[in-house]
Amino acid sequence: MNGIDAHDDDLTRVELTWVEGRTEYWIRFGHEAGTQLLDRNRRIVSFGPGAVFAFVRWAANDHGTIISRLDILRAVAPGESYQTLPFARPGGEILLKIEGWPKVEAVLRHVDGIEAIGVDPAQVDPDHWRHVAHWMNAGEAPRPYTAERHQAWLRRREIAP
Repeated sequence: MNGIDAHDDDLTRVELTWVEGRTEYWIRFGHEAGTQLLDRNRRIVSFGPGAVFAFVRWAANDHGTIISRLDILRAVAPGESYQTLPFARPGGEILLKIEGWPKVEAVLRHVDGIEAIGVDPAQVDPDHWRHVAHWMNAGEAPRPYTAERHQAWLRRREIAP
């Protein structure tokens, strides 16, 4: 990947840290516009406006897990409104926010299911991610994302202004 141009204000930047068994922040899916290595444990990845990506954060201390979180975000363009999120600058449109390892793991399995039908999770209908968040937060299983639903989303996107 290319380095990040420090003067490119259109990008959403996410700081990733990987210290095995302690702090593991990673991107589950999404198309990066660039990567900047900070040191052997940290890097910054960037996403262009409109890009959808999944950001997973897991951390533990000597007593066990202290955070398990998965956010699916849409990178915003300059001037668009956004929500702030730790380690993501400036932030993004949060399509899904899940906390707690059992729920995070369920969303990761859901993403696997989407990939299994041949769909790039970064191209999924944003409303589906909202649906998954609402149902999971209610303690229920979300509807699976199907190839038919994806085709309907692609057609709808073609005619949208």
